[in-house]
Parts: sequence; structure tokens; C-alpha cells
Amino acid sequence: MAEPSFLNSMYTEDDLLPLSALQHLLFCERQCALIHIEQLWAENLFTAEGRVLHENVDSGPDFTREGRRIVRSLPLKSLRLGLSGVADVVEFGATGSLEGVFPVEYKRGRKKKENWDRVQLCAQALCLEEMLETHVPAGAIFYGQPRRREQVEFDASLRAQTEATVRRLHELIASGKTPPAEPGEKCAACSLLELCMPRMGGKKSVAAYMAAMTKDI
Repeated sequence: MAEPSFLNSMYTEDDLLPLSALQHLLFCERQCALIHIEQLWAENLFTAEGRVLHENVDSGPDFTREGRRIVRSLPLKSLRLGLSGVADVVEFGATGSLEGVFPVEYKRGRKKKENWDRVQLCAQALCLEEMLETHVPAGAIFYGQPRRREQVEFDASLRAQTEATVRRLHELIASGKTPPAEPGEKCAACSLLELCMPRMGGKKSVAAYMAAMTKDI
């Protein structure tokens, strides 16, 4: 029997998963499955604010500041990790050189104690390293509150956590199964709360629930 693709050393273009799914996975595996397996989405105040922030960042022009080239909405891809996405901002050295490549991710809220955002940023760095064949030692997350950067060092520990998260993401998506709900405090901030646990405590697939509700219509 052939090994699943998530065990292979390289992925194909068809295997690529959204880089943003890493943050969804670390926040809640059920949320990740609802979005990326069952293709469900709903917006609340938090997601709307985040969307507007990214639209504002992405819509600006590239420019040079203090000898560094600032590039917005840079497409990213890694066949080794099986990921693709877009970096909000990547700063390059003088005249656009590869010295000092520095990704910056924008987030609407405050700094988190968990590594969710740092893992997503580190994955961007790993993509840049593969694409540009250079070392990316650090990046930053700009938080809307209190509107300042947190510098993130891509040390061995964070890189290992990022790669482990990528492997788990591929395993989850390849399984095609939505994990059961595990209600907690963070559920209140989730835009998918109503879709996640409709009339059944979140124990079944939402797709199965919707199919049952519509079969007699």
C-alpha cells in the first residue's frame, strides 16, 4: 500500500493546503475541519475586523523605506511542507537583496500567550527559505492592539512545533473526518459556533446534520 502523501518528502501542487489553516488547527481542530474539510464559513465581529485589516495592508503599494524594500501580499509556497498562502508584508534588504528577509504578519487583536500566530509566521519563513534559498532568522507580528510589533525569533523549538503542526494538518485533512466538539471558553469568540454545534452538542459532522435536515425538502 502506498504511503499517505503527508509522509512523503515532497508534495505536489494538488497537495498544497492553505497556510492560514495552521492557525485554525492550533485554535481548534474542529474549527479547522469545518473550514477546510466541510467548507463552512461564517463571519463575526472579530473575523470582519481581521478581514478589513488585511485588506488595508494588502491594498497598499510596495515601497522602499530606510533602504529596505517593503513588498505586500507576496505569494508563498512550499512543496516540502505542502503549503501555500500569502505573506502580508515581507521586508528585503537594500535594493531588494535577500539579506535580512523579514516577514511581517498583521493581526487584529492582542498578543497571545499561545504560539498560534507565531507558528503561522514561522511557516511563512520556512516557505521563504525554500523559495529564495536563504535563511530567515526572524520576523514580526503587528497586533492591532496596542498597534506595535512583536519580534519573533525562528529558533529550533518554534521550527519543530511548526513542522509538527504542518504534519498534523495534512493528517487531519487527509482523514476527511471532523473531530467532535470540545466546548470551552474560546468557543465564544469563534464565528462558527452556531454551525459547530447545531442541536446535537457538536458530536457529528455538520455536513451530515445539514444533509439530514434537507433530505425531505
